[in-house]
Amino acid sequence: MKGLILSFILIFPSISMADEALRTNLEKSYSVWRDSLIKKDVRIWQQVTAEHRQVEVKNRIISEKLPFPASVFNLPTPPPLLSGLKFLTASQKGSTAKAAYFGKIDFGVGGEPTENLLVLSFVQSGERYLYDKVDFVNLTALPDVQKELAAGDITYLKDVPEAQPSGTVPATPAAVQPATTIAKVYVFCPGREVDILVNKVSRHKFINSKEAETVIGGARGGLNEVQYAIRKLDEGTGKEALTIRVYLLSEVAGVKPIKAFEYQIDEKGTPAPNGSANFDFNNELLTKLKGK
Repeated sequence: MKGLILSFILIFPSISMADEALRTNLEKSYSVWRDSLIKKDVRIWQQVTAEHRQVEVKNRIISEKLPFPASVFNLPTPPPLLSGLKFLTASQKGSTAKAAYFGKIDFGVGGEPTENLLVLSFVQSGERYLYDKVDFVNLTALPDVQKELAAGDITYLKDVPEAQPSGTVPATPAAVQPATTIAKVYVFCPGREVDILVNKVSRHKFINSKEAETVIGGARGGLNEVQYAIRKLDEGTGKEALTIRVYLLSEVAGVKPIKAFEYQIDEKGTPAPNGSANFDFNNELLTKLKGK
């Protein structure tokens, strides 16, 4: 994550009555949303979750061939409580709003939580706010920032774009059909930002990372298109190795994923800034995935 520009007096943020009212509304929305997950109440979850987020969650779940809505509530731990955290600021722009908190954010994974930044995002619907998402900023390597936020100095937030309401409600994506085959896009891109679009439906962004994400809609029978755009980051040298792959996953125990697509650049190589290619999900691959 990477700010929220607010006026402040000395190092302590000035909280107006309007800001307090906004904070109250946002925290109430988050509390109801959190309770809906803990109680596994799909009706309430649908009422308090932004429409675009509901569709995104459903698309991901059925693209992993999991049951919906039951899988919405299959969380390893409940979302963190706000009690015990230091409220920093709440702001609104257009139909979007943010609330930022600092402190020991407990995700229930064990150990002693460290002091970090939590940003909640909402969209406005009529007179109420609907939950959108939560962003977590790890400040372990920034002890000076931890001290500033603990003292109420919110200067750092202007360097965190995710803490700044955009004013634009994200578009609701098209609903996809349940996947017949689970697919994952994997990217290794030190020093670079990589955007991936699979079958003109599944969008992915990887920044200086090594990770995999589920392909929304899964792999289709026949030709599947992979489009990519690559940009060097300021801290990158432009000579790092790069890998983009799409894997097809088997649901048969012992059958390894199949690498259906690969674009790879060795160290000191120069990747194309963008490109497009296809892979064929044919009967031969399907047979291998079934372990026959």
